[in-house]
Amino acid sequence: MASEDGISLRSRRLTAKTSGSLEMDGPMRTPEVEHHLTSNGKMDVEHIITKKMQLKMKAEHLKMDLMKHFDCQVNEFVDNLIEESAGLESPSVPSVFSAQLTEKERNKLRHLRSSPDHGKLFVTRRSLLDELFEINHIRTIYHMFIALLILFIISTLAMDFIDEGRLVLEFDLLVFAFGQFPLVVSTWLCMFLSAFIVPYGLFHLWARHYRSSRHPRLRSLLAGSLFLLFQVLGLGFLPTYVVLKNGLPPASRFIVILEQVRLIMKAHSFIRENVPRVLSSTKEKNSSLPIPQVSQYLYFLFAPTLIYRDHYPRNPSIRWGYVATKFLQVLGCLFYAYYVFVRLCIPQFRNVSLQPFNLKVTVLCVFNSILPGVLVLFLAFFAFLHCWLNAFAEMLRFADRMFYKDWWNSTSFANYYRTWNVVVHDWLYYYAYRDFLWLSGKRFRAAAMLSVFTVSAVVHEYALAICFGFFYPVLFCMFMCFGMMFNFILHDRRKGPIWNIIMWTSLFLGQGVLLCLYSQEWYAQRYCPIQNPCFLDLLKPRSWICNQQVSLTGPAD
Repeated sequence: MASEDGISLRSRRLTAKTSGSLEMDGPMRTPEVEHHLTSNGKMDVEHIITKKMQLKMKAEHLKMDLMKHFDCQVNEFVDNLIEESAGLESPSVPSVFSAQLTEKERNKLRHLRSSPDHGKLFVTRRSLLDELFEINHIRTIYHMFIALLILFIISTLAMDFIDEGRLVLEFDLLVFAFGQFPLVVSTWLCMFLSAFIVPYGLFHLWARHYRSSRHPRLRSLLAGSLFLLFQVLGLGFLPTYVVLKNGLPPASRFIVILEQVRLIMKAHSFIRENVPRVLSSTKEKNSSLPIPQVSQYLYFLFAPTLIYRDHYPRNPSIRWGYVATKFLQVLGCLFYAYYVFVRLCIPQFRNVSLQPFNLKVTVLCVFNSILPGVLVLFLAFFAFLHCWLNAFAEMLRFADRMFYKDWWNSTSFANYYRTWNVVVHDWLYYYAYRDFLWLSGKRFRAAAMLSVFTVSAVVHEYALAICFGFFYPVLFCMFMCFGMMFNFILHDRRKGPIWNIIMWTSLFLGQGVLLCLYSQEWYAQRYCPIQNPCFLDLLKPRSWICNQQVSLTGPAD
């Protein structure tokens, strides 16, 4: 209102001033000025009204931009306030308030928690990119990536037409990467059913008879051993054996292995969150057993989170148009990655393994791999952490959409690790870092952080080794060496734009190193196979010696 009154006042002043000046300088009017005058010698009213409306529209746009910016800041402040309040210890609440609660209410509040400290608190919030894409300036960046995809498609079709004399629309790389898909679906179905039946069945059986058991510790040890055996053999060994035995292609392997890791983490969270509740309830003979319903566990297996809760915040309805859009975006990212590999990766790496493995070849390979590596990183983030998780969240009416934070604004690698993948970070924080501190009596924080890095590095390297079919611990070394070093050097006290630039430079260079070395090893494994390899042959990188073997025997077909 104030801005509109100010505009009106300025418009009246402008009218009076202009009218006065026109009356004083009447004899010196030019033809251009005459164009804005009426026959009575006054300024055209329509011209003034047009200028006033333009100023009013500009003020409205400025008001909307300021309100959006203010809303984002308030949402971020409230989210941080909620997370900080969840970490407060219960003894800090005055006893006068706790005395007003009944025994039933105290038991209910106690069952909402799984440990003396509060765990993750789920609240209703949107994904950050959904909010940012409402701003035209940010959405333009999204349009730029779509334009780049169109150029990739045009260039690929043009090159195929020049080389083949026709348009080639066969997508051989995608067909190869997702081969044996029926076996993938059947393997996933077996993994899911076992993860649904065995953990819940073991927990239900243990919890029902724990109070009446004469040897509760022995019963707990037996149930825990069976659950651990299922995690190692049922979800750990058997899917890996199926993948290796049937020689699944890379993308099909990724589906099985990533689902294997996800179900293992979910089963662990379910047991970890519910066992302390049962142990706490047994100390109070009158309290009921807090056993989750089957539907709650089934919902958790599909929900886009790795932290179990009996209840999550839910949206009132499902936007099926939003779901369809997200799945179409996933499909678009898949074809985007296809064209990145076809246009930028395969022509470069097809013959690089046949060249001598030296510093010059490696440096050129790394810097040529930065662009495709960064594109693959962005596509993986957008396709999985934004589109895929939001699509399932919408179908399940799961309201907490904070699957990531603004990792692109990070000025330290410590903040980047926390914000890149919030779903996995929460699991590592609560079940690796905090449990390690609990076991050690809240000592050895550095050792707890090292354990988190080790678990993450081992799982990442395991997934890449199984999916690519060879052991080449580049990612493990980067996690344990450079990742740990940057975590302490580029810590949270580093602020300012220069540190964000350093973070992005390091991230770009790391993506180039990963894509270059793994691609070299992939083609070296194809060009230089070893008949009946021993265990040491499986550990030695083939790309280091492939050039020597090819020079003697020639490349394999």
